[in-house]
Amino acid sequence: MGAYRRVWRLGGCVGAVLAWIGALFLGSSLAQPPADSCPTGVTPLNLSQPQYQSVPGADTGFMSGVVQSFLHTVQPNPFPKDLLVKLLEENGNIYNDDKTIKEILLYEVGFLVCAAIGIVYIILMPLVGFCLACCRCCGHCGGHMYQKQTKAVHCHRRGFYWATLLTTLVILSGNICMFFSNQFLKGSVEDSSVELNNTLDNLQTYLTAVPQQIDSVLVGSNETVDEVTRSLNNIGNLLGKEIQRRLEGPLKPALQSVRDIANVVNSTSVLLVRLDSTLTQVRSDVSVVQANVSSVRDRINSTLRNPNCTACSAYQSELQKLTFATTIAVPSLSELQSAVNNVTKADLNSKVKEGEDFFASIPQKVTNDTKDVVQNVTQQLEDIKRQISEVKGNIPVSALRNISDTLGEAQRYIGMYSQQSERVEMIRWGVCIILSCSVLLVVVCNLLGLFLGPVGLSSKDEPTERSSTADCGGTFLMAGAGLSFLFSWLFMLVVLVLFILGGNVYTLICQPWRSGQLLQFADTPGLIQGFNLGKTLGLKSNLTLTEVYNDCEKNRPLWTTLHLYDLIDLNALLNVSKYTEEIQQHFNRNEIKLSTVTLLTRDIRNQLQSFSDKAHDVDFSSVTQQINNISSIDLIETADRLDQLAAAQTGVKLELTREATDLREIQFYINTAIIPQLTHLNSTIDALGVIASHIDRTVGDVLREVGTAQDFLNTNTSQIVKAITQQVGLCGPVAEAMDSAEVIVCSNMVQSLNAFWFSLGWCMIFLVPSIVFSIKLAKFYRRMKHSDNYDNHIAMSIIPRAQVQPY
Repeated sequence: MGAYRRVWRLGGCVGAVLAWIGALFLGSSLAQPPADSCPTGVTPLNLSQPQYQSVPGADTGFMSGVVQSFLHTVQPNPFPKDLLVKLLEENGNIYNDDKTIKEILLYEVGFLVCAAIGIVYIILMPLVGFCLACCRCCGHCGGHMYQKQTKAVHCHRRGFYWATLLTTLVILSGNICMFFSNQFLKGSVEDSSVELNNTLDNLQTYLTAVPQQIDSVLVGSNETVDEVTRSLNNIGNLLGKEIQRRLEGPLKPALQSVRDIANVVNSTSVLLVRLDSTLTQVRSDVSVVQANVSSVRDRINSTLRNPNCTACSAYQSELQKLTFATTIAVPSLSELQSAVNNVTKADLNSKVKEGEDFFASIPQKVTNDTKDVVQNVTQQLEDIKRQISEVKGNIPVSALRNISDTLGEAQRYIGMYSQQSERVEMIRWGVCIILSCSVLLVVVCNLLGLFLGPVGLSSKDEPTERSSTADCGGTFLMAGAGLSFLFSWLFMLVVLVLFILGGNVYTLICQPWRSGQLLQFADTPGLIQGFNLGKTLGLKSNLTLTEVYNDCEKNRPLWTTLHLYDLIDLNALLNVSKYTEEIQQHFNRNEIKLSTVTLLTRDIRNQLQSFSDKAHDVDFSSVTQQINNISSIDLIETADRLDQLAAAQTGVKLELTREATDLREIQFYINTAIIPQLTHLNSTIDALGVIASHIDRTVGDVLREVGTAQDFLNTNTSQIVKAITQQVGLCGPVAEAMDSAEVIVCSNMVQSLNAFWFSLGWCMIFLVPSIVFSIKLAKFYRRMKHSDNYDNHIAMSIIPRAQVQPY
């Protein structure tokens, strides 16, 4: 029942709309005005963002997974932040610091092991090659050019053939990777200058756009203040219409529902009056008919008892049917009439008129109550306009210009040295091509040997009689082995240098750069003497590169990223509560007093509820049944029976005929006088029944709509103001520049460089079994100088011949 007692108090709504006035003049400064602004208000300010050039995407390359897996195996240790800090603090002077040297060696143990293997390779390969050459020159190690023929010679030849072919194909695949990685590195270096320039252009565009966006916001803010000033001069219409707009939603349905129930009550009252009048007439006529029927029945009874009436006793039972003892009663009708009268006295239409008048008077009431404060508020808005113009002077735009100048200098250096870098890159590319072609030469020698050897070899030929084609194949195999001994140790030296360089660049720079550890390392206090990002930008707060990168990666505004709120208290400068304080005081002193309106008091609500209950209690179906009972009475049948009886009589014929005529006259009166009234009464009852069936739902709708309207107007609303910095200086391009640098340096250059030395090292490792298998296989194809029969000649001792001794 508490909801039924609520009244339409507009103090809360007026307070919310007054807060809207304060929010309106901050609309542009806060980048977005309130959602419920008036139609004449300023449209939301949406800052246009600059168009940036495309930045390079990360291309991991076709071998990055294998190379990275190898480097992670070689260097599984985490990023050595503490060790690097110690090295920088000591400026690299660690020669006398055994502990630091030990830490470095432990961290680099994987690289040291691989470097040791490479050094062993570099030392042993030329040494073994020299020893092998001397050995062969002395007729050993296959230099004797003799091959013993055994039953397993063909099996051995096939085994060495397939082993040599397999290792050659593995070397060829590595060589192909060398060519691809070298070409990819060349393309990355050639594109790096363009990509760096695009990245720096994006940063320049961003730094240029920030001051322009600030100017746009401030200009929009001034325009908004001017718009508010114009709105204040028209506050009666503006604020009054706004209040009406907010009240219209809940007010209209409530007034319409009260108007509907008033029409229902009026219709019910009219029908009840008509019902009462009809019932009175019907009851009067029914009483007359009942008296006439009783008189005729008594006379018929006397006639039937007359001795002159022949065979009349059988008709005595017909007299029991001759009755008109019927009444029409409507239960609870008086209670319904009383409830209707009570609601009618409440005059619901006047309540509707009172609500409409209250709604229409709001604009004029606002105009009258705020006329004296408009001038004071206008002066306050001028002060706000002046303070807004001071915002740009407090933002360190000059620091952005310094950064822009530095970026311009960097672009100039890129353009200056780009041609030199291209020349150096061409030299590097040519050297790598020579390395790749040298490895390819070994592969070609092996493949020619594997092709010519079997083609020219015949199983029937003796080793000393092998064809020139087979001998040429064996020579190619020996040439491949010789070239491997000649170049492999030099190539391994290249692999070792590039492995130490590229591997450490990846593990110490690229990998922590991608994971963010490098920025955290750069944020270490005191790492760079005299460097403080916040002070460099002219800020009061201590900024870290990690925080700036993370915020920019999320494309947050510059205001949040650089903590400009520590330098400029924008919330204090452009806060609704600060600027609207005096305005609110002016309005509070000149309070807009809207009269309290109560559409439905508790008594009226109770009366409506009682009206609904009483209408529901009336049993209209029983009244209809009573009407049907009266309509079903038929005296003609009894009159016809009396005529039949009179035809058989002589003494009482006249009396029976007269009594039958009286019954027909009574029936005629019923049909002409009572039945039409009953029909009219029945239609009234039906109409009341239809209304009664809807009264409960209609009253429920009224109480619900009125309760909703009163709840809305009794609830204070507030406006939520958003901050200026949600659109100014979205620093996503800064993070994109960092990511682009990482892509250019690491994903493109370092990955390609690592892929090249990995492929070259791959080839160098497999050259070892290739040399062994090639030398072994060449013996089966080359033409031998010594045959197996000669070398297997056995010196025979001369056995003396038997002689006959003379006697």
